[in-house]
Amino acid sequence: MENKSILIILALFLCSITIPVMVNSKYHSEKSIHSLHLKKQKVTHLHFYLFDILSGNKPTAVQIAQPNITIGYKSTTPFGHLYAIDDLLREGPNESSKVIGNAQGLYISSSQSEDMTIVMYIDFGFTKGKFKGSSISVFSRNPITEPNREFAVVGGRGKFRLARGFVECKTHFFDPIPSNAILEYNVTVLHY
Repeated sequence: MENKSILIILALFLCSITIPVMVNSKYHSEKSIHSLHLKKQKVTHLHFYLFDILSGNKPTAVQIAQPNITIGYKSTTPFGHLYAIDDLLREGPNESSKVIGNAQGLYISSSQSEDMTIVMYIDFGFTKGKFKGSSISVFSRNPITEPNREFAVVGGRGKFRLARGFVECKTHFFDPIPSNAILEYNVTVLHY
């Protein structure tokens, strides 16, 4: 019995000894922009319409969270309400206009004043045309009661890799009772 105890203690001791291992790795490396095989920087202008529909049998924006207070229900600005979206992008402002992609993301009502403001993260993915499979990402404040708004383009993928730029947005149509809207987007994006 004593021999078994000694063997177990010896085995545990040997298991606890760490053997130094040489690892050749770094958590980063530096590359030049040319090593990424990127071509010359381009400027692209995009024009499309976003359909944000909160009503009907198949809404494209749905509320997924709200504050745990009752003032949000009575207020004209539902501060703290969070929405998930999967809005269609179309070439024109009509429902019969060609669908060119979709906008997926989140927006949250972030204003406690009468001027409704949201903060949004949206990825505009293109499913048709020259930019099929590419997207641009917008993360910005959106004061929706202002007639002309500007948002920041903070990134992209596909043909819009390393994108940056800005969006000019106007409300083309707004129905306040179900909160349905058609928004006109003019995008200027720098990319490789």
